[in-house]
Amino acid sequence: MRGQHVAKVTVSISKELLDFADSMAKEESISRSEVIAKLIKKEEKARIEALMAEGYREMAEENRQEAEEWLEVTREVALRDD
Repeated sequence: MRGQHVAKVTVSISKELLDFADSMAKEESISRSEVIAKLIKKEEKARIEALMAEGYREMAEENRQEAEEWLEVTREVALRDD
């Protein structure tokens, strides 16, 4: 978080989650704040990737439909040329 604009906030979480965050911080040699920021960033990335995957699926369906339409047009032209 160095060099970034930060805001101080107060949050309430269960003791179990706090203990887990502290354990993660100790394991990774980072602050509790960095643990929380890292987890939020991970969720943000997961949501963006999910949106992108959905967009790619929609594009794939559109491309498939377009390919089928062009295949039909190509068949019609080929049959006329015979």
